[in-house]
Order: sequence, then C-alpha cells, then structure tokens
Amino acid sequence: MDRLHLINVFVAVVDASGFAGAARKLGISPPAVTRAISELEAHLGARLLTRTTRVVRVTEAGARYVEDCRRILAELAEADESVSGLHGAPRGRLTVTAPVLFGALHVTPVVTEFLQRYPEVTASCWFLDRVVNLTDEGVDVAVRIGELPDSSLQAIRVGSVRRVICGAPGYLAEHGEPQLPEDLLGHALISANAVTPAPEWRFKVEGEVKAVKLAPRMLTTTNDSAIAAAVGGFGLTRLMSYQVDGLVRSGELRLVLEQYELAPLPVHLVHREGRHASHKARAFIDLAIERLRERLAPPG
Repeated sequence: MDRLHLINVFVAVVDASGFAGAARKLGISPPAVTRAISELEAHLGARLLTRTTRVVRVTEAGARYVEDCRRILAELAEADESVSGLHGAPRGRLTVTAPVLFGALHVTPVVTEFLQRYPEVTASCWFLDRVVNLTDEGVDVAVRIGELPDSSLQAIRVGSVRRVICGAPGYLAEHGEPQLPEDLLGHALISANAVTPAPEWRFKVEGEVKAVKLAPRMLTTTNDSAIAAAVGGFGLTRLMSYQVDGLVRSGELRLVLEQYELAPLPVHLVHREGRHASHKARAFIDLAIERLRERLAPPG
C-alpha cells in the first residue's frame, strides 16, 4: 500500500468534491480513485467520505484527517524544495522586515546586492517601526533591535547599536553642553515616540541605572522629524546611533553624555527555524550576516 498515493487521492477527492474530478486532476481512472479511498478507509478503520449518486461529503473524521494530510503534503513539498534548491539558484519572493531607518540605511543595500546576485528572486521590504509576526504575516527574515523574547525563531547576532543623545553644535554653543544626566532638565528636549515614548530617559550612573524624568518641548512620532529638529538647532534628542552616525561624522550633530549611556542594544537577524527557512531565505541570511557585521562593526 502506497500511503502517500492514498493521501494524495483523498485530498484530491475533497478538493474536487467528487471522484470524477479527482480522477481528472490526478490523471487516473475513477475506479482507481474509488479503490484508493476504500483502501485508505479500511486501513484507518474509519469512514472518511459519504457518497451518494450526486454528492460526496467529508465525514467529521475525514475533515480532521484531510487537514493533517494537507500539512503532511505541504511539509513534503517544502522538504523537496529545500533539497532541490541546494543545487540551484534561489528563486521566488523574499519578504524582509526591519525598522524604518535601519532598513533604509543598512538593509536596502543588502537586498539590492542579493537581487543582483540572484535574478530569479523578487523582494518585498517591510520597513516598519513595529514588531512583525513572521509566521502570521508570512515574513522570511526580520531585523530586530533589542533583547529578544524566547520563541521558536532562530536568531543570529550581527552587531549592536547605542542609544545616544545629540544636538547641533550651534545649540550646544548657545545653551551649554550637559555634563550630568540631570542637566537635561534645563534643555529643550525632543522625544521621538518610536524610540523614547516614556517621559524619562535612563542612564548608567556609577554602575546603576538611573531614570531622569523629563518634560520634552517637542513630541514627534517619527525619528526623521526629531533628527530634523535637532539639526535645526531646536534642542537635544535621543536616538539610535545608526540613525545619526552620518550627521555626527559630518559635524552637523554632536553626541553628549556618552559616558552615561546604557549598554548597547543587540541587533539580530531572525528567521523561522529548520525546514521553514527556505533556500532563498538561507542565502539572504548568509549575505546579510556578512554585510551587516561589516556595517555595524565598531570603529577602529
């Protein structure tokens, strides 16, 4: 008895709502379909289908069993694709997610290099400042910044980023540079909700975490607008280091209170484990690990 053949026939009958339709789909005779269903039911000791002259219906047991059969067939197809894909170029659609600015600055160059390398792949980039559920939303690979909760997902660390406070040189020349965290109370502060939604900023002071409660002059929902306000000389803002690295290097922004920063936040590539990581996802991950580690390596 070829169990896989019997399962395929059973799923085809359910999908076609009849024996004749299943026979056409599978390219076999209707009597062969009938024999396969009878053999499967005899093996299971359960009725899977009820038949009349006009209608084929799935029994309660059959409805449960067909879902298990679909899962088995899908996993077998994934296994075939995984093995065969090892001997060919990646293909299909790759979906990647990352925070907005990180995606624009660091993930986009990796995606474009990957697409140039593998012309049979297309990519969908979800650059969002929210956590995307990989399984529920069908995403292949995610970039996550911060500590990760326990889950069934695989994570590879590719670097870290700092939470930094910065302002324009002109603003600091006019208002003075804060020397202690509490000195921020005398400054105009810009709070970007995506990074610092709480009315306090935390610092490491003499080995302990200290919270300074603040009253920001400007609250904004985007990091871009916080950066623009800081560059324009309005005040000080707190952002991720990767968001302002270029502006710090160019001299448009200056970092302050660096000695009081909290520990850097880890950056991970996250993907679905085991066979659920497709050939194209594994190929992208290999490239992304190399490129992001280069980009996120500390200076010097």
